[in-house]
Amino acid sequence: MATYDLSHPLADGTPVYPGDPPVEVEPAATVGDDGYRVTSLSLGTHAGTHVDAPAHLLADGPGLESYPLETFRFGARRIDLRPLAAREPIDAGRLRDVTPSTVTAADLLVVQTGWDETWGTDRYLEHPYLTADAAEVLLEWDVHVGIDTPNVDPTPTANAEADEPDGFPVHRALFADDRLLLENLRGLAAVPDTFELHAYPLALAAGDAAPVRAVAVRE
Repeated sequence: MATYDLSHPLADGTPVYPGDPPVEVEPAATVGDDGYRVTSLSLGTHAGTHVDAPAHLLADGPGLESYPLETFRFGARRIDLRPLAAREPIDAGRLRDVTPSTVTAADLLVVQTGWDETWGTDRYLEHPYLTADAAEVLLEWDVHVGIDTPNVDPTPTANAEADEPDGFPVHRALFADDRLLLENLRGLAAVPDTFELHAYPLALAAGDAAPVRAVAVRE
């Protein structure tokens, strides 16, 4: 059995989506001073590699706690869209061109853009993104979605194109059908095209999102 860690490590100062709470990791007690070590961890629910639930944007959308635990053990299919340019839209035609018919046997479509290589730089926010018509295709295929960018929609920046959509149309379309979104994946080049993805969220009592340890498994 082969396993692949697809998660960005969480550390003090881990990059976050603009406006999100910072990630702060600090010693609360040390072996030298206290005889034991305890670490203080402060972060938002969308820090690092994480899973979004519909409650993120929909007032009456289900939170992570509403999904059975086995939901987060996905039968995944990876599609490689590299190379992609900064802020390049990924439309329905592009998805259909590269996605095999066997995607309908998967629970999760993992979109590889290669943008995880820019993690920790300003360029990371200039990522490619899915379009509204791509979301309709994903709904047709009845899959959850994972991606190696911070957002399936475009992230607003000073370099945004005038014709880019406002808001979160792809999030909203998928959330309306109770789809889950995994964002900030990494290392997808190492995994096979089909695999099992374990991405269990923190056990929050009510979760709009939560960090995950995303691990790909192939027997």
